Amino acid sequence: MPVSDSIGDFLTRLRNGLKAKHKTVDVPASKMKMAIAAILKDQGFINDYEYVKEGPQGYIRVKLRYFQGKPAIREIKRVSRPGIRKYAAADELPKVYNGLGIAVISTSHGVMTDKQARKDNVGGEVICTVW
Repeated sequence: MPVSDSIGDFLTRLRNGLKAKHKTVDVPASKMKMAIAAILKDQGFINDYEYVKEGPQGYIRVKLRYFQGKPAIREIKRVSRPGIRKYAAADELPKVYNGLGIAVISTSHGVMTDKQARKDNVGGEVICTVW
């Protein structure tokens, strides 16, 4: 069955995999999901990810990260949804748990964290928050 919110589906698969203590999670591939996975790896929320070319679309295999038996991602929330888009200027970008977490922002300069967007002084669509 087709999914109307593929990024929301990606985040839900991550959440479900972490709750079930899986080592890896497979999600259908897209450029946006690859960019989000790259940010999650760079920020230390996942161990690794890889693109697997299989079928017409391929998929992303995400290796989940745990610390002392607990997931590295405590909470991952979708902010901007297909029905309600959330945009923020550079000076209005959200701070997640006073800077302990990150917000993933889609800007005209690419997908980046809220800290990087503030540094580059660009705003954009707030995709999700992670901590």
